[in-house]
Amino acid sequence: MNDALKSLEQGMAGNGLDAMLVTDPKHVYYLTGFASNPHERFLGLLLVRGEEPVLIVPALDEEAAQSASSVSKILTHSDTDNPYELLSKQLSQSKLGTLGIEKEHFSLARYELLNAAVPVGTISDIGPLLRSMRAKKTSEEVNKMKHAAELVEEVLRRGLKHVATGVSEIELVAELEYLMKKVGASGPSFDTMVLSGPNTALPHGVPGSRIIQPGDFIMFDLGVYAGGYASDITRTFAVEEADSKLVTIYNTVLAANEAGIAASKTGATYGSVDHAAREVIESAGFGPYFMHRVGHGLGMDTHEYPSLHGLNEDIIENGNVFTVEPGIYVPGLGGVRIEDDVLVTEDGPQTLTSFPKELTILHL
Repeated sequence: MNDALKSLEQGMAGNGLDAMLVTDPKHVYYLTGFASNPHERFLGLLLVRGEEPVLIVPALDEEAAQSASSVSKILTHSDTDNPYELLSKQLSQSKLGTLGIEKEHFSLARYELLNAAVPVGTISDIGPLLRSMRAKKTSEEVNKMKHAAELVEEVLRRGLKHVATGVSEIELVAELEYLMKKVGASGPSFDTMVLSGPNTALPHGVPGSRIIQPGDFIMFDLGVYAGGYASDITRTFAVEEADSKLVTIYNTVLAANEAGIAASKTGATYGSVDHAAREVIESAGFGPYFMHRVGHGLGMDTHEYPSLHGLNEDIIENGNVFTVEPGIYVPGLGGVRIEDDVLVTEDGPQTLTSFPKELTILHL
């Protein structure tokens, strides 16, 4: 049994829970070491206070679960079985008062199937408990995230060589996602974004058929999964030449990025990171053009707790990992975003991403 599972079991009594049912595949992996995409099939980790944990998996995953899981008691179900009957048998001898589930993941349809098999007294949400556990990364998790960051930077480094005359945004996306597999990543951690020219003024623009042209700024926002953990980086470049207004914007965003990273210290609030970056942009007169939060938590999900917006008064702790990604987006002109993955340590913030941030001019 790993430390995360032990910690979750210890949290049962403190939260007044008689049992927990974890069904998010990423949380099952986090707690047991078994990674799986069960698709529509049932996957669940059942914890009953004072009893041995039980991992319930589709029969086709039995061998993989036995090989990877730290939980030794594994039950399986075939495609013609009702997996909730397995739950019923496991809980039939237990006095089930309060059951913890992940409300954001557990659908109403699944709850009705569960309740029909095992009448539940009270439901409690264990999402916040799991969220707080995941927010503090272990050294093993940090190493996986460092590896994911190294891979995505290698992808970006190779991908930049494909910026050429006649190449479109979507063609660059295809090349980057091919490179992700080639360097050893599991795949993209989110939809890869390459935007050029006026499209860079769209914070969440969709890459299309626009051809890269001299004088463009070009924005790359990409990440990969490796070992179950995500990376996320954004860099913006100039093509052949740089418009003076966009250079001013670039330098402002770079200063805001560095201010946000510097503010990422133990004991500060998440909101203070947003404030530090936003103050730089507002002081330069671009406040209305920075319209999103400065960052988000990063780990097994690309977007997870915390949300680094200005009103978040939660306290930063050692082991937190999040992005710092200020941007300025001026319609009709273009935009700049610079994003790094930041680990908070007792010695201060440490960036897991190290790709150069000074303005680079690409030549076609």
